[in-house]
Amino acid sequence: MSIIIGIIGLSFLVFFHELGHFIASRLCGVKVISFSIGMGPVLLHKTIKGTDYRLSLIPLGGYCGMKGEKDFIKALEENKKSIEGEPHSFYGVHPLKRMLISLAGPFNNLIFAVLAFFIIAMCGYSYYTADNTISLPEEYEELQNIPSPAKEAGILTGDKIIRMNSTEIKDSNDIFEFVSTHGDQDILITVQRMIDGNPAILEFNVHSNLDKETGSGKIGVVFSRDSITEKKYGPFGFFGAIKEGFVQTGKTIKLTFTSLGILFKGVKITSAVSGPAKITSMLGETVKSGFSSGFKNGLVSTLDLLALISISLFIMNLLPVPILDGGNVLFSLIEIITRKKMNPKVLYYIQFAGIAFLGALFVIALLGDLSYIKGLFTKAP
Repeated sequence: MSIIIGIIGLSFLVFFHELGHFIASRLCGVKVISFSIGMGPVLLHKTIKGTDYRLSLIPLGGYCGMKGEKDFIKALEENKKSIEGEPHSFYGVHPLKRMLISLAGPFNNLIFAVLAFFIIAMCGYSYYTADNTISLPEEYEELQNIPSPAKEAGILTGDKIIRMNSTEIKDSNDIFEFVSTHGDQDILITVQRMIDGNPAILEFNVHSNLDKETGSGKIGVVFSRDSITEKKYGPFGFFGAIKEGFVQTGKTIKLTFTSLGILFKGVKITSAVSGPAKITSMLGETVKSGFSSGFKNGLVSTLDLLALISISLFIMNLLPVPILDGGNVLFSLIEIITRKKMNPKVLYYIQFAGIAFLGALFVIALLGDLSYIKGLFTKAP
């Protein structure tokens, strides 16, 4: 059941992406031949104003088929020096319009993230967190062997972390969020320490460890269970929620780029990178567990994960790689600057690099999924 729920969620995001292409194509004068919900064999279809609207068998996203998308292949086969598109076709419009059509899909994913975070801010939610006073692992017998860069730098049990680099710290969630995305880095940690009954502000340079399995940073501190309290996020008013929608989207984009940078630090990629199977399973489990504790909790947890995935799709599709939307954006931009249509042979050879790149990503994601599935079957009962 979790897999089915996850597939539906991912399909909605892909459908929303293709809907962006569909709307932009219509606005830019490119004829849409077909627009499908789902992939594979067509179950139902109806032609309206020249567009064949379809419901297909496999519930995995959808597609937007535009007139002239295959003109590139035709020009290549006929050994032409440029792609000559017919009126109202993808290659028959100005490259600026072609760029807008390509950008519209990823932009729709971005819009969805803003809307999701807007709804979350309007709903509000409660969460539990410890305060920002830390303890060292050595204080607990079961944690004696955990390395602690914080201790090595001079931080003591009872210190209250108030800032990391320039980021203000309010509770343990802030500490975890910052440290987890700053693995194998020097972090300037500002603490408040009681000395002879008086608060003193001290600074320590801590070089975080990097967990090669998860890609998460660690500084070797723990928090007291006695300090765990319930806090609330929101609910915000309409305009405050709009602001939060953009703020949280911006933070998530920044976090995603930071996480991508961590992959180049020797992290075990097959563990840190999630493929479709793992993402689908995680999404399905999030929806099930969220709604089991109430409608609002289910809505918030589902939208939060969908927003994260949608932003990942936004960034992924804008990579300047042929086949992806970013490749079309790049080629359109080159045509606008040079005022010349690109030679289809040049595009063809560039596509090899793009296919190799996507193939490598597919293999990594597949290995990650296989590792995840293997873990599910080898878990102790």
